[in-house]
This record gives sequence, structure tokens and C-alpha cells, in this order.
Amino acid sequence: MKPEYIGRVLGIGVRVAGRIAGQRVGPLATTVPGSPQVNANAQVRAAADRAAQTAVQASRIAAQTGQGAARGLGGMLRPFRRVGGILWLEITGAFFLLPAVVFAPTMWRTRSSWAAGPDHRTFLASVVVVTVFLYLGVSSFWRARRKAKA
Repeated sequence: MKPEYIGRVLGIGVRVAGRIAGQRVGPLATTVPGSPQVNANAQVRAAADRAAQTAVQASRIAAQTGQGAARGLGGMLRPFRRVGGILWLEITGAFFLLPAVVFAPTMWRTRSSWAAGPDHRTFLASVVVVTVFLYLGVSSFWRARRKAKA
């Protein structure tokens, strides 16, 4: 939420509460213009307006403080972002290579059935799995190396 929106909502809420309080103080305030009740209603409205302005200012200060903290934290973590990205690519590359390593013996064992045979489907499935995950793993390491050079 934007701080201006929060301030408006709080300001409107305080004004409505001030008007309700002014109405509850007494109906005599509307009958006699110079009565103390009219002055009290005006004071309640003025206090409600001041509270609304204070709420808006407080929300702006909170937003500026939050932005400053985010900038400071971002500046502190900036050097780690590059290293973290490279490390992430290497870890995902290692995990992508695991299925290729697991399915490679099955592919080797059923290689004699590559064209037609009892293990034809097993061989084709193993080839697809090994090819896809080998590509993903190698490309992940390749991207990590390219990112490390840049």
C-alpha cells in the first residue's frame, strides 16, 4: 500500500470518528450558535484534522524509513547476489545430472534392443531421460561458467 493511501484512510476514519463524537456530545450545539457546545464541536473537528495530518506524516516517515532500510540491505547483499546465482546454477546442474547418471546404466544394458527387441521401449525411454537431463545439467554448468566470467 502507498503511504498516501494509508494516510487518507486513517484521516477519513479519524474525521468520521470526530463527527460521531461531536454528534454524541449533544444536540444543543446546533441550536445556539455561541454556545460552548459549538466551540467543543469545532475543537473536536480541529483535533480530528490534526490527527489525520499526523497519521499521514507518520505513514510517510515509515515509508521513507522502510525504503532506506531496503536500500541499505540491498547494498549490503549485492556482492552475494552474483555468487549466489552462480552457486544456484551449479547446484541445479548437479541435481539435473543425477537422473542422467541413474538412467545411463539402464540405457547401456538395453542397448542391444535399440531397433527392435524385448527392451526397445525401455531403451528409448532411457535415451530420452538421459539426453534431456544431460542437456539441462551441462547447460546449467555452462551458464554458471559464463556468468562467472562476466
